Amino acid sequence: MSGRRTFPVCTTVALAAALAAGCSSPSSGPGEAPTHAGEVRGGAAPSAAAPYWVDPDSDAARQVRIWEKQGRTEDAKILKRISTRPVADWPAGDEPAAGIRAAVRGAARRDQSVLLVAYNIPHRDCGAYSAGGAADADVYRGWIGAFADAIGNAPATVVLEPDALPHIVDGCTPAKNHDERFMLLSEAVGTLRKLPRTKVYIDAGNPDWINDPSKLAEPLRRAGIDRADGFALNVANFQSNATVRSYGARLSALVGGAHFVIDTSRNGNGPLSGDRAEAWCNPPGRALGTPPATRTGDDGLDAYLWIKRPGDSDGTCRGGPAAGTWWPDYALGLATRAKS
Repeated sequence: MSGRRTFPVCTTVALAAALAAGCSSPSSGPGEAPTHAGEVRGGAAPSAAAPYWVDPDSDAARQVRIWEKQGRTEDAKILKRISTRPVADWPAGDEPAAGIRAAVRGAARRDQSVLLVAYNIPHRDCGAYSAGGAADADVYRGWIGAFADAIGNAPATVVLEPDALPHIVDGCTPAKNHDERFMLLSEAVGTLRKLPRTKVYIDAGNPDWINDPSKLAEPLRRAGIDRADGFALNVANFQSNATVRSYGARLSALVGGAHFVIDTSRNGNGPLSGDRAEAWCNPPGRALGTPPATRTGDDGLDAYLWIKRPGDSDGTCRGGPAAGTWWPDYALGLATRAKS
């Protein structure tokens, strides 16, 4: 783990009565993902809310039902601030296709799009909380191919490989693995962009991690930013919208005006104050951020998205369960402190 963020180690896409959850199940309204100009591939106009499918059997949705049965009606009502909003699905690292197809079927019933995270790059997370990933380059190529095949012609947005580029920049990923990683990311962009209705955003960390955006410009170019729809910022982190927007604009100017998306899932109160150890890991007092939306008022900012699943633990810090495990009390705290 980089010391900046952590992600699910074992995740699946859950659809009601279709799939059982792995370590924890993800969740991800109307229309399809907009193009850079705010238009829509396929025709349906976007709403102010992000046009993505909401998993009816997410961990948050199941928790709401449990609390309602237990008479915890006020807590259940508060938790609906998570369960009723689109959150990214993180398909299982070993076999992504079944989960993606289930999500695609669920989204198709409502004429919606799926929001997905591809997270299986070899040597993932430098051996820390979310260590793992594909065994080698060929396994990864097969995995991303299966990922793409499962999306097919459906409308989708994919956030590609959180951590992968920032860990090159910060020196965590050994130099001997750099060329392979750039190659695999570039190939993944190509594979996913062949799909007729899929948008791809390459992860580029957050301003607190790589504070000089110029350090990410060449890595993004080598990863295929010229063929992607843009880059993603603040995934699983807590930096404020204003800070991330400013950073994104600077980075965009360095890579040909590429657009970007921001993870606002938990940044409602900004980052933990003070220089505290593991400030990225289950910090207390945080809140849900700006609800998912594709109308941002910023031509370069395509969407506010909930990419990290609110309520999933960052790791075994501050009393949390293993990384990626649903933590109801933390989720309730995020939702209780939310401003919207």
